[in-house]
Amino acid sequence: MSEPTIVLVHGAFADASGFAGVIAELGSAGLTAIAPPNPLRSLASDAATVAAAVSAIDGPVVLVGHSYGGAVITQASAGLENVTSLVYLAAFGLEVGESCASSQQPFPPSMLANTAAPTSQPAVGAAGGPDLYISREGFRETFCADVPVDVADIMYATQRPLAAAALNENATAAGWKNKPSWFLSTTTPSRRTRSGFTPSGWAPPPRRSTGRTRCSSPGRWPWRASSRRRSPAEMPRES
Repeated sequence: MSEPTIVLVHGAFADASGFAGVIAELGSAGLTAIAPPNPLRSLASDAATVAAAVSAIDGPVVLVGHSYGGAVITQASAGLENVTSLVYLAAFGLEVGESCASSQQPFPPSMLANTAAPTSQPAVGAAGGPDLYISREGFRETFCADVPVDVADIMYATQRPLAAAALNENATAAGWKNKPSWFLSTTTPSRRTRSGFTPSGWAPPPRRSTGRTRCSSPGRWPWRASSRRRSPAEMPRES
């Protein structure tokens, strides 16, 4: 079996350059990784964009999503035969009929509820409603608490908005139902801030089991067909 291509899907308020460190690390291990753009307009259209990029790849694909990107790979992967496995990095793994917003409802409001601000104009290319940006005052603590202040300032200035409608759009397919899937949930203080946020994005608090495989210290990861057991310190991490 040929080595898979690793396709990394970013979440809200960022772009694919956030995976630069992961791409370099995978490359040093002899693996090919790409990070296509995630438009952040709607779950269905974002999934279609990612699906088009993945379907153009000749050979097996490991599809990786972070934060909102997890919802996108959940939807996109269901109809992709070359996707051999899914990896969720502090990401949404939605059930059919579930949205990012509804999956949070059983839990206390997240930090983003207080730091995200809607635009006064409708979100271009979305089904309706505004775009969401994270405010300057709350950006670093909400989104990138582990990076230097000067870097956080640049990330704030270059953030990609998320169409609010995407958060309320229900998944109509779930690839994790029939594809091997791994979930990495951040729980240590150095990698997680309060209310379910990670420094590099938004993820829900630990939630009810719905049959998906979850592992905080994964054994066999799908980067290689013969991958060895890795400790959490050895896992790829977003820069």
